[in-house]
Amino acid sequence: MLSYISSLQKAEDLGQGVRKIAVLGSTGSIGKNVLKIVEDHPERFEVVGLAGARNTSLLAEQSAAFRPGVVGVKSGSSAEELKALLPAGYRPEIVNGRKGYEQLASMPEADIVVSAQVGAAGLGPTLAAVKSGKVVALANKESLVLAGSLIRRLCREFDSVILPVDSEHNALFQGLAGHDPQGVSKLILTASGGPFLGRDQDFLKKVTLEQALKHPNWSMGAKISIDSATLMNKGLELIEAHYLFGLGLDRIRVIIHPESIIHSMVEYRDGSVLAHMGIPDMRIPIAFCLGYPQRVSLDLEPLDLVGQGRLTFFDPQNEDFPCLNLAYEALKSGSSYAVVLNAANEEAVSLFLKKRIGFQDIPRINARSLEQHRAVPVETMEHILFLDQETRKRITSEFGQ
Repeated sequence: MLSYISSLQKAEDLGQGVRKIAVLGSTGSIGKNVLKIVEDHPERFEVVGLAGARNTSLLAEQSAAFRPGVVGVKSGSSAEELKALLPAGYRPEIVNGRKGYEQLASMPEADIVVSAQVGAAGLGPTLAAVKSGKVVALANKESLVLAGSLIRRLCREFDSVILPVDSEHNALFQGLAGHDPQGVSKLILTASGGPFLGRDQDFLKKVTLEQALKHPNWSMGAKISIDSATLMNKGLELIEAHYLFGLGLDRIRVIIHPESIIHSMVEYRDGSVLAHMGIPDMRIPIAFCLGYPQRVSLDLEPLDLVGQGRLTFFDPQNEDFPCLNLAYEALKSGSSYAVVLNAANEEAVSLFLKKRIGFQDIPRINARSLEQHRAVPVETMEHILFLDQETRKRITSEFGQ
């Protein structure tokens, strides 16, 4: 039976007063959209913490605009750069590195922590927020890919709440609201198919970085754009859905929906299918999480179904885009395989972004990493980080720095 990862009571108890928000990954696409919503609704939200890794110029602008008490960066040198860029008279506490991010994620002032870092780096801060009993608006899917079972246990132990920011999981969350979980038959994740939908192997062998970064529907960061092009993003979301909703892979299906209007669907045992629809704009799921359980008004163009004309659906081309199948196999094989897959993929995407490997080398590196792995326990963060680093070292030793 479907079992959501956390209680929702603490989020429901936040009420309609001003909600204090800490944003991890504020300079990325999700973080910037969070701040747009906060800017439009100062009566509802206040920023108390920001973290932006290496983009100190943008982080300085954001910090000057929202004046949080704590600001986080990647390193000590970035902290010095940021300090020099901040306006006179504004001196927040500046933290850096993993420990600094974890401090920001667990700060007592924050009602909601937006976990929007990219990749495995988001795991430590997400766990810190969960252990602090926070309402976590989770955009870092890797946290669940790496440590889904651990986070599920910690949510119960510390009475923390997970609200899914990913548009697909947010759609499922809304489609499940108010319904008996015993009535759920299947969860259906939709995928746009990325920029290379329908392309054959000959084309994919020649894909350039510039082509792979051009998603047809969504505006995203570089890493997620490449993951969308390989369909690995959907593979990671498949694993994420398993841990969020507690259903086996036999009850989670992925279908291609190029228009990105239906963000996901819930199929019930009586034959009903509830679909969440909307224009492809990440402010919709973000605002839902920030305001939950109330809705937040957004100044967006309404969905025009007549203008849209048609909606299409079909099965993924697994032979051309094997990363989705690799995610299925990793989850079937055991939790440690998902850790290996994520680490291998992050390293492969990094190599592709540096133009060191070809587009089709990404799934090859991922597949070989899974083939070389043998299951090991990953019950603690230390286990997870060790396996993550060992996988990265193997790939780095083959391709160099």
